[in-house]
Amino acid sequence: MSADPVRAIADAVLYEGYILWPYRRSALKNRQRWTFGGIYPRAHSEGREDDPWQLRTECLLEAGPGATVDVEVRFLHVVERQVHRRSASGLEPVSELELGGERHLSWEEATERELRADRLLVGELSETSLRIPLEIEAGSSPEELHDTDGSHAGTIVRSWQGLEGSVEIGVERLGDRLFRLGVSVSNETPWGGGEREAVMALTLCSSHVVIRATGGEFVSLTDPPAELAGEAEACTNEGAWPVLVGEPGELGTVLCSPIILEDHPRIAPESPGDLFDGGEIDGMLVLNILSLTEEEKAEMRASDPKAREILDRTEALSEDELMALHGTIREFSQVNR
Repeated sequence: MSADPVRAIADAVLYEGYILWPYRRSALKNRQRWTFGGIYPRAHSEGREDDPWQLRTECLLEAGPGATVDVEVRFLHVVERQVHRRSASGLEPVSELELGGERHLSWEEATERELRADRLLVGELSETSLRIPLEIEAGSSPEELHDTDGSHAGTIVRSWQGLEGSVEIGVERLGDRLFRLGVSVSNETPWGGGEREAVMALTLCSSHVVIRATGGEFVSLTDPPAELAGEAEACTNEGAWPVLVGEPGELGTVLCSPIILEDHPRIAPESPGDLFDGGEIDGMLVLNILSLTEEEKAEMRASDPKAREILDRTEALSEDELMALHGTIREFSQVNR
């Protein structure tokens, strides 16, 4: 788990729903992935209300002269993992390949993408907005597979599609020290039609924005002060909702999340690590993982590198760490009868 509490929360948002229990390719609930925070190609989104091509988020910032902001846009980019078996005629694509008792499965993974703009002067942004192009070239990466005798027995090819879009950052001055900061993320990747799996390869999945202020403080949109309630209500948020993150009381960072969160969300210290399934209880997921058969564990390992990490981490838990997952009382409060 990240030592930075802001990064830990942002990572949890980034990977929510990435792969769900029982963490295997064959599981029905893993047939449709990348369900949170998608920004789809504009040509695909036209006429589809549920598949937006743009994320828009706004928040309130109280700042003095010389205040700056750092803006970070993060998302997952789908990567196709295709296994090839080596034969006399060359490499042929296969659904799976077993070598030395280890299975290799064709499926999908994802890689993290980030676009940053640091030390932006708030005062300058109120005069002219900043547009940053988002350009990722298509590519591929091969990984050779070897048999127990060291011979080249196959290859895993990981490939990804190119992405095009932009990030626009602007500020509206509302008072001497009050600003409305807006960030828009757009997906302009060309789209010629096809099945949903094809469009997901061109989608900015699990998209969210992290904004840090220096020389200023953000206003909670969840619970704004009475004198700023009107300005908070006027903020436009489509596809993301800004919440304060960091230690309770800190006002310098907001996470614009596609998942509804409260201000200053926290990850339980007893958590054994991200399980990508916030709708379930960590303790229950851990016990379910430990109860898998060896065959099921083998498929879990082969389904995704992050699923392998979950399994290895879970099997390494001590008895004390397992017991800590069965319930912790954070605080007591008196109930008046």
